[in-house]
Amino acid sequence: MRPSFLRERFPVLTGIFSGQTPEALIAAARNAEALGARGVAAELWDLKPEFRNGEVLRQVVESVALPVMFTFYRNDIWCDSSDEERQKLLLEAASAGAAMIDVMGDLYDPSQHEITYCKSAIQRQIELIEEIHARGAEVVISSHTSAARSCSEVVAQLQAFEERGADVVKIVTHVSTGDELAEAFKTTIKLKEVLEKPFIHLCSGPLSRPHRFVGPTLGTAISFGVVAYSAEYLYPQPTITALKNAFEAINWQLSYDF
Repeated sequence: MRPSFLRERFPVLTGIFSGQTPEALIAAARNAEALGARGVAAELWDLKPEFRNGEVLRQVVESVALPVMFTFYRNDIWCDSSDEERQKLLLEAASAGAAMIDVMGDLYDPSQHEITYCKSAIQRQIELIEEIHARGAEVVISSHTSAARSCSEVVAQLQAFEERGADVVKIVTHVSTGDELAEAFKTTIKLKEVLEKPFIHLCSGPLSRPHRFVGPTLGTAISFGVVAYSAEYLYPQPTITALKNAFEAINWQLSYDF
């Protein structure tokens, strides 16, 4: 049985990374595992074209005893790859043993806030998700936006995603003011109340870090951290070590009432 994000205890602290070669991806995955990550997420945008095949992805999957997620957004640094071309590689990843595949919420129809309402595009997404499931992998349907979003807007978007058949629904919004940060915390709590499926609610922006640390204690199912900061890949996420320490210190599972 392949590892699973859904069988892990939430929140699943997940190391996120990129790399140009199989060796780089494997090293990053093993370093994340060594720091205590309980899942890893490999972004494929910087993987050199000669390594974009199922055998290489299988090597990455088999390099750690953790569930492995693969993502491939519209930021391919090597090729002007189409949505269809990127999904072909992600399907190979599913066949190679990936635990979870990321499907963009506006796949086949680039749209504002990365959610499409085009019926034909949605149907294609549903069929893709079914194919990924048939190959043994779980699916997260995701969206990333550089705008602040209200609680009601986020709830509506993730409820729409729930109808497309994915196992996990995800959104990353922008937080740059105190009011937006307060709205983000309110949103995470509301999502925990109303969604039927596990969700990932994360924030980017100047005031996003408090939510990155506390959001997973309020219901976010999967949290992403980096092994270390580098000039090569400027990831904004906190480190795995910092997140792990914060989760343990908050100790939110226990009540301290007498």
